[in-house]
Amino acid sequence: MIFNRAVFIERIEKQQDWDIIIIGGGATGLGTAVDAASRGYSTLLLEQSDFAKGTSSRSTKLVHGGVRYLAQGDIGLVYEALHERGLLLKNAAHLVKDQDFIIPCYSWFSKYKYLIGLKFYDLLAGKSGFKKSSFLSVDKVLKAIPGLKIDGLIGGISYSDGQFDDARLALNLAQTASEYGGVTLNYMKVTGLTKEQNSVNGVTVQDLESGQSYVLKAKVVVNATGVFVDDILKMDTPTCRPIVRPSQGAHVVLDHSFLQGNSALMIPKTSDGRVLFAVPWHGKVLVGTTDTPLDEHSLEPKPLDQEIDFILGTAGKYLVKSPSRSDVLATFAGLRPLAAPDKDTGSTKEISRSHKLIVSKSGLITITGGKWTTYRRMAMDVVDRAISLGKLIEKKCNTQNIKIHGYTSEIQSGSLSLYGADAVGIINLMKIEPALKERLHPDFEYVKAEIIWMIRNELVMNIEDILARRMRLLFLDTRLALLLAPAIAEIMAEELNKDRNWIDLQIAEFKAIAKQYLLND
Repeated sequence: MIFNRAVFIERIEKQQDWDIIIIGGGATGLGTAVDAASRGYSTLLLEQSDFAKGTSSRSTKLVHGGVRYLAQGDIGLVYEALHERGLLLKNAAHLVKDQDFIIPCYSWFSKYKYLIGLKFYDLLAGKSGFKKSSFLSVDKVLKAIPGLKIDGLIGGISYSDGQFDDARLALNLAQTASEYGGVTLNYMKVTGLTKEQNSVNGVTVQDLESGQSYVLKAKVVVNATGVFVDDILKMDTPTCRPIVRPSQGAHVVLDHSFLQGNSALMIPKTSDGRVLFAVPWHGKVLVGTTDTPLDEHSLEPKPLDQEIDFILGTAGKYLVKSPSRSDVLATFAGLRPLAAPDKDTGSTKEISRSHKLIVSKSGLITITGGKWTTYRRMAMDVVDRAISLGKLIEKKCNTQNIKIHGYTSEIQSGSLSLYGADAVGIINLMKIEPALKERLHPDFEYVKAEIIWMIRNELVMNIEDILARRMRLLFLDTRLALLLAPAIAEIMAEELNKDRNWIDLQIAEFKAIAKQYLLND
């Protein structure tokens, strides 16, 4: 596999014509790149920042059918997502795992209501590799979640869903696309669309690292930019009305002591009628999420104070150890690209979670909405639509049988578990250069070899790429990420032949970003 920026840049300099150019390096765009490349189409993906910088690294880390959508009667969406959940468990076993969830019950009515609903959930899932739901006694609930309040508890419903590392899966999809001959480039900003006889036939793009601009042609251009789809649509038709209404989902990260055990907590109905999860993730507890309509989008959305207070307050009603703002290790928000409603009601409950595929008069294909779990299905729909429009020669989709890069059934322990099969490469690096076994900090397990591996094999351009989306530390413990930032900048500078000014700038820029992940107090 060639996954190297210099090689990719050389390729786009030599090859100006492509079968398909995909704008956007989140879940849907990367999934489309894998689909198109694996069918044999010449495929180029362009991302203005890092892969999964936006929404796709800011999820609740669940691969699920969506119990809430089942309650809303959206059975079709749930069935599709459960099928995709099973495929992800099969094809990305190094990142997706079977996670136990428990719904605490405080009345006999809630017991039967949720048990019946989850039995139907099991039925829709079929033989997908996940455990079936069951009722647990109070003792078994408290054994699974020792940190749960006991007052009024009559038991709980145990069910199974998927958990994953979203940014890592995004990177592995980029690597998978390259294994099939695709080119996936981060830090390449599309600045315009090119046209011939009013039909889109390519893009203009600027390399944000070198400043170099390119004009690249394609039979198909796909707009898979999430909450930014309207920006690309306006390049095509300046007068078009917005098709996306962003909705913010905030999360907080707490120490594992707040939940204890290995089971996740699912609160089925919060004060605003939504669902809240408290999920073990990389040794911490991830709690979320909210659903707040917004009128604007950004690459670094910030949780609102009322969102943080809502999450902590709701969690405190169920946990013995009630969390406060001073307990928060990190906080982050993601923006969902929901289909804009015709009437502005201020509620996201009326906005569809299903994906939406639009073909403009110019031939530009836009995909929006959906969720991480159904990324593969969304990608398949995009490429199939391009074929139906006569833009590509018909070839069959085969992604349901493709193992994602890094796939292995032998998972490493500790921080190396993130890398799947690539962990072997890091271990070999340490054998060749024993000095790379040195820890980045004496109190933590991360070693220098991981950073070298990322620089050489994972298209990292700065320390934020490493700390936010490769190691996930920014999202897990922001203060620890700030503590390790200077050491990582030094390692990168030595490997990439950068000077002291570059190191100082990297640290300063990372500090500015990290502030948004910390609560002021």
